[in-house]
Amino acid sequence: MESGPPHLSPVPGTEAVPHHHPHPGVPGMPMPPQMMPMTTPVGLQAIYQACRRLYADQPNPLQVTAVVKYWLGGPDPLDYISMYSNPGDPNRGIPAHWHYVSFGLSDLYGDGRVHEYTGPEGPSGFGFELTIRLKKETGETAPPTWPAALMQTLARYVFQSENVLCAGDHVSWHNALDSSESRIQHMLMAEDPLLQSIMSPMGTINFIQIIGVTAEELQAAQRWNGPGILELLRNVPVAGGPWLLTDMRRGETIFEKDPQLQEVVERGIETEGSNLSGVSAKCSWEEMEESREEREESEETVRQRITPHESEQIKAELRRGLMGQHGSGAAGFGTGAGADFTDHVNHNTDRERKDSLSSSGSTEEVKPGELQRSQTMDAVHIKINKEAGTLLPLVMRGRLKHGRHFTFKDVSGNSAITFVSPRVMGAIADESHPYASRGPWLQVLIPEDFLEAVIKDLEELSSTEELVVPKQYRWREKGLTISILPDDW
Repeated sequence: MESGPPHLSPVPGTEAVPHHHPHPGVPGMPMPPQMMPMTTPVGLQAIYQACRRLYADQPNPLQVTAVVKYWLGGPDPLDYISMYSNPGDPNRGIPAHWHYVSFGLSDLYGDGRVHEYTGPEGPSGFGFELTIRLKKETGETAPPTWPAALMQTLARYVFQSENVLCAGDHVSWHNALDSSESRIQHMLMAEDPLLQSIMSPMGTINFIQIIGVTAEELQAAQRWNGPGILELLRNVPVAGGPWLLTDMRRGETIFEKDPQLQEVVERGIETEGSNLSGVSAKCSWEEMEESREEREESEETVRQRITPHESEQIKAELRRGLMGQHGSGAAGFGTGAGADFTDHVNHNTDRERKDSLSSSGSTEEVKPGELQRSQTMDAVHIKINKEAGTLLPLVMRGRLKHGRHFTFKDVSGNSAITFVSPRVMGAIADESHPYASRGPWLQVLIPEDFLEAVIKDLEELSSTEELVVPKQYRWREKGLTISILPDDW
């Protein structure tokens, strides 16, 4: 996925700078009479009015705009990104900041040029727009434009994957958001504290705010859940405060600022488990020799690629069948440890939506028996790259221990591996046959009497700085081998 800067309309005598370019049809915008629209598109007008209620003194905000609109073949899905100056709230310790608001993830026009019109009762387009609150630097008089590039990249992900972003989601980025040396290298998603959900004639629009976080804070969100970490950030003024500002100069994590917060996270994992139900990774599996000899066709079955139809079937079965006895047993499959941005968005929500196991746009219902015939094995060897492998303690402690499941989906589409608890309903693996496959999809059931030993043996994977790979764990009596390999294997 492209992640370059947004296309900016030039101002005469300048290049690639933000400029006053209000929404079409807004009074005060000079346009030739022959180009003047009769009315402002109603979806666009709904967002503009919501912003106008907050910023009545800024009717003509600075704005980044796509030179060639997405609906005319341009690369940037967001038609506009408005940038407002917010004074903050000194009485509450909220500093002055820039407030960015996107236009384009929702249905702006209502004429089918971008989004299918589904009526006013449902979501407008994808049902949300993005915002960012960026703390102003001392003496800064104009908003930086890198947040607009970030928002366009996220929007491209949404349009390409059809995965919506919701409060509590996280995005692994692995680079400073502004390409500096900052520790703020990842993102969490939250509801914008001031821009409330609105109704347009095309449906509901929520405002999802991007919050820049450190690697340690992202990891805590993965191991526990996004909403819990957001609440901690709100209570640490320098890390976001009540309005969850992003400060690219922040040098301390919330855990360095208040070490007791790490204990809060650990207690949350123990009592609630983790909401992360899957990641994209570099992974593969194969049947071990002692078991493979019993089935001549197993090697061909293991190595074949997941077809788009099979991918849709796996998604449907995960959504329908692999539900534990907890309400969040299948809480939003997402991604978090892949090699590319399109595999980096985690969904911490029970809301049904397309997930990253799907490489097909089909939403047809798949009958449970349609996927390839199930086959069982006595022994398997699983290989996972280091970044994804470091989540294995989370998989065992935060998911399986709480009666849930967790899936690693290979970024190349060649395999998928789901670890399941005996309490997960709909699994093809059971305690008599803990290793079962349907085509390239492997399910591994970890019995409760084996789980504690696995948790103990894999705990060292949590210390990523000290972890040296390749590393192999083998439970011979159980027929299970897991190899942790370099990320570039």
